[in-house]
Amino acid sequence: MAQTTALTAGRAWSLVGVLLGLVGAVLGARRTGRRGAVAALLAGLAGAVVGGLVVAAAEGGPGTGYGIVGGYASLVVGVVAAVLGGVALARPARGRL
Repeated sequence: MAQTTALTAGRAWSLVGVLLGLVGAVLGARRTGRRGAVAALLAGLAGAVVGGLVVAAAEGGPGTGYGIVGGYASLVVGVVAAVLGGVALARPARGRL
């Protein structure tokens, strides 16, 4: 198969998924309160779903333009962000007993 170097639709969606996951991971790692934790959880889940859809739709391997590598990266980063958001939600708030 021929190598593709252009930004294809699959690669663009992979980037969207990775960016969602990264935003979620940053929000989950910071102490942003309950809203930040929920946002981290939702952004992580959205990134993981986008990554999963990209991987499911890919018809070729790395270098074919389907975004399979970015899709897997989006899955990993999205799951990490969702876990960080879940941990932040489970963490007790300061000052409350």
